[in-house]
Amino acid sequence: MSFFDTGYFKKSASRSSLAKKRTIYNKIIAWNLDKKYYDGKRINGYGGFKYDERWKKFLPKIIKRYKLNSKSKVLDLGCKKGFFLKDLKHLIPGIKVYGIENHPYPIQKAEKDIKENLKLSTYYDLRFQDKYFDFVFAFNSIYSQNLGEIVKTLKEIKRVSKKSYVVLASCSNDEERNKFYKWTLVGTTILHKKEWLKIFKFVGYKGDYYFSTAKTLGLK
Repeated sequence: MSFFDTGYFKKSASRSSLAKKRTIYNKIIAWNLDKKYYDGKRINGYGGFKYDERWKKFLPKIIKRYKLNSKSKVLDLGCKKGFFLKDLKHLIPGIKVYGIENHPYPIQKAEKDIKENLKLSTYYDLRFQDKYFDFVFAFNSIYSQNLGEIVKTLKEIKRVSKKSYVVLASCSNDEERNKFYKWTLVGTTILHKKEWLKIFKFVGYKGDYYFSTAKTLGLK
């Protein structure tokens, strides 16, 4: 089990500006997890969740670390519109990719060449055999659940994967936690780094991880 930084997260002053403007009403809108969250105004979500090939910049590092090739099977848990998997298929022709999302809108709006690979399901009841996947990727998804669901999800990731990587919301103190809560719209479980490590130990999770924090996001 190791801390692994893909290089994806960059600090942004715009996040702090949004955090100051967002209210409980924006969180209510976001939790519908529909068009307003994905493709509506930025204050309510992504502000237009469109394919831009961004993962092609970071995937070579991931491919190298997890030794992915055309014979690999990869699951994106919390795949949204499947952009990560789309770019992965482009870089490794023939690779078998699967996406799970727990709400329908992003799957319905996924692009045609990846849509058939995406399925609607909870994150904690995966209908796959033990060690079915060479790699499971859970990026900014599972911490939108409550703690009980997260524990079950981590157990499932452990069960179905040979290698895995999860990104979780974390903090070093209450001030950092409050900054993150003001920013996030659907982030539910934001724990101290030591608490996450204790959860990993409890469930026996031995995959890689990354902690997204107020500091890494540039929240002030």
